[in-house]
Amino acid sequence: MKICAVVPAAGRGTRLGIEAPKLLAPLGEGETIWTVLRQKLLSVADHINVIVSPQGERMVRDVVEREDSRARVSLSIQPEPVGMGDAIFRGYPVWSRAAAILIVWGDQVFVSAETLARACAVHNGFARTVVLPVVSLPQPYVEYVFADDGRLAAVRQSREGDVCTPDGYGDIGTFVLSVPGLHSAWIKYLAQAPAGTLTGETNFLPFLPYLSSLGWAVKRLVTADPREARGVNTPDDLAFFKSIVAREHQLKSKGTR
Repeated sequence: MKICAVVPAAGRGTRLGIEAPKLLAPLGEGETIWTVLRQKLLSVADHINVIVSPQGERMVRDVVEREDSRARVSLSIQPEPVGMGDAIFRGYPVWSRAAAILIVWGDQVFVSAETLARACAVHNGFARTVVLPVVSLPQPYVEYVFADDGRLAAVRQSREGDVCTPDGYGDIGTFVLSVPGLHSAWIKYLAQAPAGTLTGETNFLPFLPYLSSLGWAVKRLVTADPREARGVNTPDDLAFFKSIVAREHQLKSKGTR
């Protein structure tokens, strides 16, 4: 296995007004967040490992087992919602067999197939390498700060009380990391990582500058479309993506007439 896509998707859809995991939120015309992500990810990855909650496992598994691509999808369980890093490494028994992992947050429906393909191509199986797609945002929720030599120096997180720079680089919920040495680096990171100032969680994103400090190459991949940074976090976000899907289906319908 060259590339395993890892999708942390243990979140519930209560804020979106649905009684299902957020991953299964409907976008219209038979589409869900999952179906959109699955199609994009399987175009670049050999396998998808979805990280789910114990409560959401059965619903997600029922959907996956009805699909033609089920042999290329597996589920791992995060018992408690204690952070994205913990979720990602819950899948280690599955993705440890890959050369690289392509992490995409489970609500990052607008990341483009082109960006995913470019990120994987830039990584190209190199050892001790992270590819970090970023985009300039008027007010980033998370900001990545690079030193003059290109090293990733820091990550600022609004959710932890950090102040982000206007027009700074934010991520699009997508990361490509080499697998060899990654788990051992995470264990070492956990031994010294401070808990988040406001959340009390051991966050995944500060792990990236930690890898950079260990000599890992962090390759910045600048994307142009700020919409790729938008996830499905609120009912307004869900309505926005439903309108996109509806418009795409209208265009396809007109094209077949």
